[in-house]
Amino acid sequence: MRAAKMKQTLKNWFAALLLAVPMSAAVASGGGHYEKVDIDLRDQVSLQHGAQIFTNYCLSCHSASGMRFNRLKDIGLTEDEIKKNLMFTTDNVGDVMVAAMDPKDASKWLGAPPPDLTLIARSKGADYLYAYMRGFYKDPTRPTGWNNTVLAGASMPHPLWEQQGVQAVELDAKGQPVMIKDEHGNLTPKLYWESTGLHSRRLPNGKVIQKEYDTYVRDLVNYLVYMGEPAQLQRHRIGYMVLAFLFAVMLPLAYFLKKEFWKDVH
Repeated sequence: MRAAKMKQTLKNWFAALLLAVPMSAAVASGGGHYEKVDIDLRDQVSLQHGAQIFTNYCLSCHSASGMRFNRLKDIGLTEDEIKKNLMFTTDNVGDVMVAAMDPKDASKWLGAPPPDLTLIARSKGADYLYAYMRGFYKDPTRPTGWNNTVLAGASMPHPLWEQQGVQAVELDAKGQPVMIKDEHGNLTPKLYWESTGLHSRRLPNGKVIQKEYDTYVRDLVNYLVYMGEPAQLQRHRIGYMVLAFLFAVMLPLAYFLKKEFWKDVH
């Protein structure tokens, strides 16, 4: 009876584990299919640029209460560079990143308090954030005048519209947004370029090249991923060292110990 109960318990745990794997994968990817963004936490130039974008454009509304300014030394910045170029809300380099805007004012103006972004990359996924920052379009029906193809009804205005330019949604004869399917089969509004930004250019045929802006956003997302776990590269290095130790030292010891225990049998 006890053996049967234990067997059933093991089956339940195994089934729960199988269900948890796709669920965790869906959470990490933001629950959708988005264009893959190239994240490289070893690229310090990208991380430094991303930190500059974050402190200049995101930190005015969003906090990062789990990240201290002095942690930016790990990506190659000096304390003087951090104080001079990145600190606008405090004078103490050891302080956490707190938004310049009062949360009560943000709730009043935007309809909801801006979320803390310390772990946003871990909760939403890098691909989601990359698509989100490239998906803003002009929408006069929204209180902020902006909407987003990834998160419909987003209350956040486009912070990088000068860099990207302005996309607007195409309307049908009834004034309703024209919906099309993207490369992943998701329904999304059909957009056109109303104006181009600092990091985009228009060719004679009207096509917009956005490689510069895509790189701009990639650097921001790269930094957000780093901010979610600044010790990630160090953790990986320690993991490789542990595996090397297990294979180089513990495996031979285990082999010779096994031979000693079984020498009388063999």
